[in-house]
Amino acid sequence: MRVTDSKMKFTRLCLVTILCVTIAPGSVFADDGTPSGATSPVKLDTPKPGLTEREQYLLDRVEQLERRVEELESKAGQPTTPGTTVSQPGTPGTPGTKDAANSAATPGAIAPTPVTAEPVNTISRSSLSNPVIGPQGQATEKGKPGGTATGKAAKEEPFAFADFTWLNGNSRTKDTPYATTFFTPEIRADVDYNYSFNHPADDTIGGSSEVFRSNELHVTQLGVGGDFHLDNVRARVMTQFGLYSQTTPRNDASPARGQWNLDNAYRYLSEAYGGYHFNALHGINVDAGIFMSYIGLFSYYQFDNWAYQPSYVSSNTPWFFTGLRVQIFPTAHLKIEPWLVNGWQSYGRFNHRPGVGAQILWRPTGWLSVLGNQYALGEEALGNPARVRYHSDDSIEIKYYDKPGPGLDKMAFSLTGDIGCEHGGGVSCAGGSKKGPKQSFLGFMFYNRFWFDRDHFGLTVGGGKINNPGRYLVLLPPINGATAASGTSYFTENPGDVFKAWDMSGTFDWMPSQYITFRSEFDHRAANVPYFTGPGGITPTSCPTAPIVENICGSPGAVVPGFTPDLKKIENRINLSILVKF
Repeated sequence: MRVTDSKMKFTRLCLVTILCVTIAPGSVFADDGTPSGATSPVKLDTPKPGLTEREQYLLDRVEQLERRVEELESKAGQPTTPGTTVSQPGTPGTPGTKDAANSAATPGAIAPTPVTAEPVNTISRSSLSNPVIGPQGQATEKGKPGGTATGKAAKEEPFAFADFTWLNGNSRTKDTPYATTFFTPEIRADVDYNYSFNHPADDTIGGSSEVFRSNELHVTQLGVGGDFHLDNVRARVMTQFGLYSQTTPRNDASPARGQWNLDNAYRYLSEAYGGYHFNALHGINVDAGIFMSYIGLFSYYQFDNWAYQPSYVSSNTPWFFTGLRVQIFPTAHLKIEPWLVNGWQSYGRFNHRPGVGAQILWRPTGWLSVLGNQYALGEEALGNPARVRYHSDDSIEIKYYDKPGPGLDKMAFSLTGDIGCEHGGGVSCAGGSKKGPKQSFLGFMFYNRFWFDRDHFGLTVGGGKINNPGRYLVLLPPINGATAASGTSYFTENPGDVFKAWDMSGTFDWMPSQYITFRSEFDHRAANVPYFTGPGGITPTSCPTAPIVENICGSPGAVVPGFTPDLKKIENRINLSILVKF
């Protein structure tokens, strides 16, 4: 291995600095000019006029060090003979081994600095793999190989026994180059162009928690942050700039109860929590703040997913929770994570009772991941504390083909099923004249992923279906600026209102680097009632009663005389996006 000139210059500077610091002012010199306590005298060169005895000694010692560095440079610069192998740490004669110690015993020689392999840092955020504190206090991502642990420690570290970067909803980056023992930075960018074949006049797309505008280039998400970790203390922050900072809070009705504008307080944060790691079992993390929920398998960040537009069981369920979680790793293959949260994707409580839930993640082998998310007891209907919600979200992912090569090298699929209901406050889980209309949710989604040319290209096909009478999980179209809190008479969400929908998509990815994805996708979506934005748009162009303020006539979602939103049962879209993650 050739040592560069810059490295040698740096080494020379370090040697001189160490020498000058070691022989501090006030040192006592022997008769031969060496400091007292020196193990061997140094023969002085011809004295230079005007220098003290101490200065003469320092100058001569520096010259000897420089000559030694030049010798090392000449040896390092010799080309390796073809067919020979460069020594690696741990081989005889290599710095850091017993033979190397013997070779450095020559009187007056400078012992070479031991060279150690720098561990690959596998920290990155993903939907299903939450970091724990690893060796030396470093955070290592569960679901990625390596980390800082090796041998037995690596086997005991949760989910570190295999490479899980193939998973849907899991980041595919394998390292973070600039990670330190204190901070692991993370930067995400999601820039996309969406084209709706319905050609909405106001360029507004509804019914999605990922796609919001048509025929325009937009920054959907720009996140800057990372993980802090020291002495078992943990913290994570991830900013949320771009369309997500406006669209995600609009789907949360909880800020409408009480004061302090919670949606404004939190809109620029996608994740913000602090906690502590306990060295028990295979690790226990206790975190409080805003954290990802991962109900619905797909990650909130598009870079981590096999497709840009997930099906309804993912797009209509929570992306985040605000509250407390405890991540318990009983074994290296299992995680149990209970939650105590303010509510169902909410900054605050909708009524008087918080929600509870838990995630169970089991990965017995490197080709199988089984996930279960359960939620219960939350009172999620604003102003109706008698209505209680239950939800079960369960997924399985299987990698059934894995042969790295220039052609088809990997195949995997994911299957997710959701079932849930609400009861009380005028509705029931099963329906009936006495207990009220049926208020339930039933849905599934299936995706199959193909990788080509050593994972540089990807193709995903899939889709899903839902049945949600009562529409309590249907994303409200933003007609005249309607929000989850305001509602709108143009698209009701009353008990008994029927809603059925299905979709399918095809996604092609080019991934020249682990840090970037160029994505193109076609989406077909359909519903049994008019739901998707049509050519006429869903934004009033005039306001008979008052001036239009921020493209809204009157209050959000209000009925506008003479205005009828144009809603269609079918929507076809193209998505082109550039997704970056460091």
